[in-house]
Amino acid sequence: MNGGARRAAVWLVGAGVFLLPLAFMDGRTWVTLTVAGVAMGMLVFLVASGLTLIFGLMDVLNFAHGALFSWGAYVGFSVALFLNARWGWAEAPSFVLNALLLVVAVAAAMLVALGLGVVVERVIVRPVYGKHMFQILITLGATIVIEELIRIVWGPNDQVMPVPFTFQGSWDLADVIVLRFPIVAIVLGLLVYAGITAFLNRTRVGLIVRAGVENGEMIQVLGHNIYRYFTWVFAAGSALAGLGGVMWGMFSQSVRPTMGAEQLIFAFIVVIIGGLGSINGSLVGALIIGLAYNYVAFLVPKAAIGVNMAIMVLILLVRPTGLFGVGK
Repeated sequence: MNGGARRAAVWLVGAGVFLLPLAFMDGRTWVTLTVAGVAMGMLVFLVASGLTLIFGLMDVLNFAHGALFSWGAYVGFSVALFLNARWGWAEAPSFVLNALLLVVAVAAAMLVALGLGVVVERVIVRPVYGKHMFQILITLGATIVIEELIRIVWGPNDQVMPVPFTFQGSWDLADVIVLRFPIVAIVLGLLVYAGITAFLNRTRVGLIVRAGVENGEMIQVLGHNIYRYFTWVFAAGSALAGLGGVMWGMFSQSVRPTMGAEQLIFAFIVVIIGGLGSINGSLVGALIIGLAYNYVAFLVPKAAIGVNMAIMVLILLVRPTGLFGVGK
């Protein structure tokens, strides 16, 4: 499939997912569901983008990615709880304090997830590069251990995530109800996408990462320590998982030890739909998944989970490498 045909396929799938539900619901409901779907897509993108870097560049099946997502959510929860209990930042009717709480919680979660990512890559993943079966088994084992550590530190029960006051509630725009926090999630998702795209296209390290996606052996021949790049790419992907955990916790207003495993399913579907190693593909795939899930959950609730699998299968039948994937 050439570039023009691929773009046509992307537009066709996107238009179908985006416009078809209009035939079954009124315009105001469609707008509300669309905003929620785009927000959900952006949140899934935060997780899938990190998985895309790890899976696409390093060819590592990292099932511990979801556990790092959960750790990020719990770290963000603890920071937000502390800042609110000590200074009342979450309950203050101040956008500046509320935004500052979110920034501090996100920064803490990303740092912890990044550190855990370095440990997981060096201790667990590095010995099994190129061995997919061992990667699956060992990262599943790491997931169990990391999730149990969450239960030891925070307990096994769900916790209520503090949501900043000015990010709660909704706007009524011409009789269309638009929730506030999803708009925050959309803006943050776009900023992360712009940052990753700029990094991959405009920096030396980014160019090496992109080259590694295409041909890792060539990077080694040119004299670069590919394992050092692997460590930091793995850490960056883990940090994005931590960011996604905080945002998803605030989006759902709760955190639980198994939340990462639940979101990992969506992330893998997005990576497969978009194509390995493609950030653009992750964004488009995440938006397709988010919109389809919300539309179908409203129209046929029992089919909400299955529709994403169906979309993945249909896309792979037409383009086995994903919408933006490059055949090798």
